[in-house]
Amino acid sequence: MSKQNLAAMIEAIDCLAAAGFTVGAEWQAVHEICQAHEGEAPFDWGHALCHRIEGDDWNADYWYRRAGKRRGGGTVAEEWAVMKAEFAAQF
Repeated sequence: MSKQNLAAMIEAIDCLAAAGFTVGAEWQAVHEICQAHEGEAPFDWGHALCHRIEGDDWNADYWYRRAGKRRGGGTVAEEWAVMKAEFAAQF
């Protein structure tokens, strides 16, 4: 996994956050980045977040398992804060 790809995902999810974590162009951009890096845990976690936003809990849970994570009980924004802190530690 390159730091450049991880940085691109972080930037895309920040844009998604600014758009209110709704399904739209920003969501699609994150989803495409995550799909392009399927099998890499950070991107699988991002993929899980996408499907959580979409309301597809079954699919989200699949991606959480692939990422070695569990869906938390907090908001999407709270989960993004945790994710972003973990990703930042990788730089």
